[in-house]
Amino acid sequence: MKGWMGILFALLAIPAAARAGEVRVAVAANFMAPMEKIVPLFEAETGHKALLSFGSTGKFYAQIRNGAPFEVLLAADDATPEKLEREGRGAGRFTYAVGRLALWSRQAGLVDAQGAVLRSGRFARLAVADPKLAPYGAAAYETLGNLGLLETLRPKLVQGENIAQAYQFVATGNAQLGFVALSQVQADGKLKDGSAWIVPASLHAPIRQDALLLGKGKDNPAAAALMRYLRGDKARALIRSYGYDI
Repeated sequence: MKGWMGILFALLAIPAAARAGEVRVAVAANFMAPMEKIVPLFEAETGHKALLSFGSTGKFYAQIRNGAPFEVLLAADDATPEKLEREGRGAGRFTYAVGRLALWSRQAGLVDAQGAVLRSGRFARLAVADPKLAPYGAAAYETLGNLGLLETLRPKLVQGENIAQAYQFVATGNAQLGFVALSQVQADGKLKDGSAWIVPASLHAPIRQDALLLGKGKDNPAAAALMRYLRGDKARALIRSYGYDI
C-alpha cells in the first residue's frame, strides 16, 4: 500500500507541463493568421502543444475520411463539420467564427469602398478560391452572381485551391485583385496594405466556421482543452481583431 501511495504522490508532483499532451489540428487556410496567434497563448496557459496543418476544408474532409490523424477540425464552413458529425466522425460542433469576404489589391487606391472596380475593366486577372473546396471561393462566386458579373468576369478568373492560394496570387502580383478572407488582409481592425472592399454580408450566404472534435481526439485531453480555449474570452477577442464576427 505504501508503495502505491508513493507512486501516486510522485505522479501528482510531476509538473502539469510534463503531463501535457499534443493535439493535431486541421485549420482552414483563412484562419491561419489568428490561429498562429492563438496557439502560443493556448500552449502557455495549458502546457499542451498544438500541431497545425493549413489547407482547404474540402481537402481536409477527404483526408479525414481516409484516416488522417487530425483530432480537431477548424473548418471554413458549417456544412463540412455537420456532415462529419452525421457520419459519426466527430462531435461537439460549435461556430468559432463567422468569416467576412473582402476584395483586395496590393495596389493602393485600386479597390474602392463600393467594389465598383469590378465593373471598371481596370484589371486583367481576378483571383478566387476553388468553390468546390473552399467556402470563401463559393462566397466569391455567389457574390459575383448576385452582382450580375459572373459571366462577364469569368475569363479573368484565376482559381486557387484554397483561400491562401488566392491571396498569394494577389500578393505576388499574378492577379491585380482577388476575393480573400478579410482576416488575411486585416489585423487589429486595420488594413495591412493595399486597398480593399469588405463585401456586404447580404451578397452571399453567411460564412459560419465550425469547430469539430474528431473521433481520433475524443479521448485526448489536449484536444478537449483546445475546443474549450477557442470559446474563451482571449481567443474570441483575438478572432474579432481579424475581422471575424462571433
